Amino acid sequence: MNLGTLPTRHAKCRPNHLALIFEEQRLTWTEFNKRVNRLARAFLSMGISKGEKIATILPNSVELLETYWAVAKIGAAVVPLSSLTRGRGLVAMLTNSDSVCVITEPGFTGHLNAVRGDLNIPEDRYLVTGGHPMEGYRDYASVTAAESDTDPTGIEIDDSDVFNIMYTSGTTGDPKGIVHTHYVRSMYCTHMASAYRMTPESVVLHAGAIVFNGAFVTLMPCFYLGATYVLQPMFSPETFIEAIRRERVTHTMMVPSQVVGMLHAKNFSAEALDSLEMILSLGAPLHKEHKDELNRHLPGRLYELYGLTEGFVTILDKYDFPNKPASVGTPPPFFEMKIVNEQGQTVPTGEVGEIVGRGPILMPGYYKRPDLTAQAIVDGWLHSGDMGYMDADGFLYLVDRKKDLIISGGINVYPRDIEEIAVQHPAVREVAVFGIPHEKWGETPLCAVILNERASVAEEDLKDWINERIEARYQRVSSVVIMDDFPRSTAGKTLKRVMREPYWAGRETRI
Repeated sequence: MNLGTLPTRHAKCRPNHLALIFEEQRLTWTEFNKRVNRLARAFLSMGISKGEKIATILPNSVELLETYWAVAKIGAAVVPLSSLTRGRGLVAMLTNSDSVCVITEPGFTGHLNAVRGDLNIPEDRYLVTGGHPMEGYRDYASVTAAESDTDPTGIEIDDSDVFNIMYTSGTTGDPKGIVHTHYVRSMYCTHMASAYRMTPESVVLHAGAIVFNGAFVTLMPCFYLGATYVLQPMFSPETFIEAIRRERVTHTMMVPSQVVGMLHAKNFSAEALDSLEMILSLGAPLHKEHKDELNRHLPGRLYELYGLTEGFVTILDKYDFPNKPASVGTPPPFFEMKIVNEQGQTVPTGEVGEIVGRGPILMPGYYKRPDLTAQAIVDGWLHSGDMGYMDADGFLYLVDRKKDLIISGGINVYPRDIEEIAVQHPAVREVAVFGIPHEKWGETPLCAVILNERASVAEEDLKDWINERIEARYQRVSSVVIMDDFPRSTAGKTLKRVMREPYWAGRETRI
């Protein structure tokens, strides 16, 4: 299962089919494969061999996609890093991953220059995109243009060879690199294509950062099938909707904040989005209020995915959504799931416990961290650290992230229960509930909200409105804070940890 054979296959079997759209660039499979080949050969000319690691610090771009497939052709591994990674965190990840080459863009070179003295990367293996040579960097465009566009040959690649290392930690703590092999990513290809009903004629749109694993749940099946991939530099609701209308997009994935942004965009309409066959929500729970609104305008399109980069997913199919709207679905074929208590024992149907799973996309481990791997994978089962329960039909209901659990007076308080109520207020657009310190109860819920455009409500009035509708006293919010926006990762996920930090600063617990 050599992933590098996919662009080659499509260039041969469907050479003139549109492979990639990025801004003004429109590349057929023949054109894309030639570009990938030039980069693959450039790596070989630099002396990079099978098994070595190539790091990228790039925004969404054609060059980033080329790198993904070029490393696959020569048996190297890609280490996609976010441009938000700086300083000590950047050094830690580049060092931990054993990266021997870095590809970046002009705007990041200053951050990279600041730490180059701490890295063990040859000076001639720093590449910069953008077409403008810079001191201390080789020009990506010139390096690739000098190479042949034919497929590299003579490199044997098998299932167990590493394709990528994805880092999940931020700039603090020890790096934690999740390894995905060619086999694991090939399982993304086949299982996700089947689950989303993709075909070679599908048109797949992505606007989030493709350095994060969530992007791969549509990227891999799209490139496996030889379909058309529409990549945007970043998410903008208006341009996102216009791209769907213009390119007749059939499949897209979004995090909840993007779903909300799309629903509130000025050019949102069912007519503009009528080509869509799938809207996949992942990364965090999509609140029922937003699910219902989306389904009113675009019925029969919503899928929801719960999953971990380490290698387990459940998918709520669009045809199961009407009967199980609060669920995050079931494990795909060949996956298994159980709910366990703190002793590792399986709990009865309907009882809350930790979500544990296994399947064909399970990582072989964290890179060079067997200790962490042993904590995450026990007897072949991946322990998620998330809380949920199964119903009698085997559908999973996500109660909350274990790390977001609020323990107030010794009682478990699940933020999502409160969020589902708060988001029903007509003035509220988005909501995030997290625990803050409390002298008597240890911690207590705080509700942060973003209001709808032109909406107005006092924080105290909103707090009263929420608490009047909450059944259990221990779930009542102690305060409401109205914000212009939430801190978010480059993948668009809401960062509750960042919102919590000021309240817990100086304390030994919680952050």
